[in-house]
Parts: sequence; C-alpha cells; structure tokens
Amino acid sequence: MNGNLIGFALVTFLHDLFTVVWIGGLMALSVTVLPSAKQVLGAGPQIKQLMQTIQKRQSLLVYVSIVGLLVTGLLQARRNPAFEGLFAFGTAYSLALSLKHILVLAMIGITLYRSLVLGRGQPLTPAQERLNGRLLLTNAILGGIVLLFSGIITALSTGAPV
Repeated sequence: MNGNLIGFALVTFLHDLFTVVWIGGLMALSVTVLPSAKQVLGAGPQIKQLMQTIQKRQSLLVYVSIVGLLVTGLLQARRNPAFEGLFAFGTAYSLALSLKHILVLAMIGITLYRSLVLGRGQPLTPAQERLNGRLLLTNAILGGIVLLFSGIITALSTGAPV
C-alpha cells in the first residue's frame, strides 16, 4: 500500500468516526436514552440533571467531531475529481454535496443553540425543555438525512448507475 492510500484510508476512518460520535450520539440520545430515562425516572429533577450531565459531557466530543468533520471532509473533497467547490450545484454530485453541507450547517446551528443558549447551566423552563427536546429530535432527523446524502454522494462518486 502506498502512502496516499493509507492517508486517505485514515482520513476516511476519522470522518466516519466523527460522524458516529456526533450523529450516532444524537440518534442514541433521542431514540433510546431520553425515552428510557423518562420511563424510569419520570419528568422530575433527576432526568433534568441526567440530561444536563450527558449534554455537558457530550458537548466537547461533538465540538471536536464538528471540527474533525470539517477538516476531513475538505481533505476528502479535494481528492475527488467531481468536487467543484463548496456550494456548487452544477452536477448531481455537487448538488448532493451542497445539500448535505447546508443540512450540516443547520445541524451545527442547532447544536450551538442547544449547548450555548439552552445549556448555559441555569435551569430550563418547561417551554425551553420542550424546545430542547424538539431540537434534539430535529437534529437527529437531519443527521439521518445527512447520512442519506452521504450514501448518494458515495454512489455518485463510484460510478454507480444513475
């Protein structure tokens, strides 16, 4: 194996790992952890404390993953001859990649709002708690759509029949 192949494999591995940490964490929280915690603990102060602790611990991992995804994504894009630039819409590949990036930017905005505005350490009002839960679910759904676009992008870049 040559160095370029090993480097690209490492970049791809890191991109996948950062995706799992961020989007996988969102999915796990919204589909299993939060509903299970509500079922066991009810809606009292214990679940609020649990979710704040999880969010606090996960925030650093998510921030590292976002930066890692940006860096590894740029490295992957530079290697692909179909890459026309950020937010280009000239080909099916560029369109899918641009839509994926728009969704990722929305996810980053939601993540920052949840952690920096809603997660400032002060107790949330019931309305803020509902908003926080909806934003978590919204980000998990957007994450699933981002993964769908990743599959489309991979299919387009491998020459699969369109």
